[in-house]
Amino acid sequence: MTSQEKTEEHPFADIFDEDETERNFLLSKPVCFVVFGKPGVGKTTLAHYITQAWKCIRVEALPVLEEQIVAETESGVMLQSMLISGQSIPDELVIKLMLEKLNSPEVCHFGYIITEIPSLSQDAMTTLQQIELIKNLNLKPDIIINIKCPDYDLCQRISGQRQHNNTGYIYSRDQWDPEVIENQRKKKKETQKDRKGEEEEEEEEQEEEEAFIAEMQMVAEILHHLVQRPEDYLENVENIVKLYKETILQTLEEVMAEHNPQYLIELNGNRPPEELFMIVMSRLKYLNLKRAAVITKLQGAEEEINDTMENDELFRTLASYKLIAARYRWQRSKWGRTCPVNLKDGNIYSGLPDYSVSFLGKIYCLSSEEALKPFVLNPRPYLLPPMPAPPCKVFIFGPQYSGKTTLCNMLAENYKGK
Repeated sequence: MTSQEKTEEHPFADIFDEDETERNFLLSKPVCFVVFGKPGVGKTTLAHYITQAWKCIRVEALPVLEEQIVAETESGVMLQSMLISGQSIPDELVIKLMLEKLNSPEVCHFGYIITEIPSLSQDAMTTLQQIELIKNLNLKPDIIINIKCPDYDLCQRISGQRQHNNTGYIYSRDQWDPEVIENQRKKKKETQKDRKGEEEEEEEEQEEEEAFIAEMQMVAEILHHLVQRPEDYLENVENIVKLYKETILQTLEEVMAEHNPQYLIELNGNRPPEELFMIVMSRLKYLNLKRAAVITKLQGAEEEINDTMENDELFRTLASYKLIAARYRWQRSKWGRTCPVNLKDGNIYSGLPDYSVSFLGKIYCLSSEEALKPFVLNPRPYLLPPMPAPPCKVFIFGPQYSGKTTLCNMLAENYKGK
């Protein structure tokens, strides 16, 4: 009897409720990263790899400034005029634009990864103020990655870098120094001798010899184009590392000590960037963290669908576009063909095939390019409950000075309307 009562108290619930799962995802916080480490240790390279795999937004000064200039915003026009006139961009403006990016709708959906805060520059903000800035963000960092590297190894690595004077590409010492390349080749030969037989050795030796000759020819071609940048001089690198340890290191150690150790990833900076990336991804795999869902535009430029096509036929056609797996077709959403962005604003407009996208396995049809842009940046505000709710429009009339405006304002405030 007791067991029956318990069963009635806890009726069967579908733990795989698709609507509930989607709602939980839309309400969830995107994963955010911050990467710490000495200047030149490889923070930006690692952030680039993580951005590509995790689909988060890399918030760094240069990309943010370039984005503003390309978009020709008010700040972008000002930045361009400052650069043309030869002025340097103030740190206050750079931090302001980075903060705007960190609070943008795009970052609210995809999350971020930052590598340049705190910076060595103390002109606009001290190190403590920069750390407080990170702590007070609306989206606080979930994962802290700390790349550690001994001072000597880091200084030798950076001072060995050379830049191609035409392409701007940076070559490490093991890519341009003939002695280092030859030593690496000898070490590789010794390790292979222990593992393989004599016949295999002869064949591989011949192949390696040909590859080595080709590599040395390429090195000879680029060697006279390589120059050493002033910031890569050994004494300059040593001074920057010393400044980092004096001004930033202690504060960062305190931040990492306060952070949940489960979400602190420490890496050996002497390892190749690809290896560091694989270590980070393997750690993230076991932390049960969800990467942001990507929005896919279903119709390509070369494909044409008639705008007057019936809804059922339209969705059958769109369901088979850009499938992520065999037999996995996109499903129709609750919005049907209604544009989610316009519906959120209280207007009912039919979406067009040209602006159809898929998100979380569902098809959404947007009504215009203007509606598509905000949806692609962050679809969450347009899909959260109570949407898709039909708009309710109220008309209030009465004699002059009867309180129509006051009543309108009270209703709008109460029901979060306009």
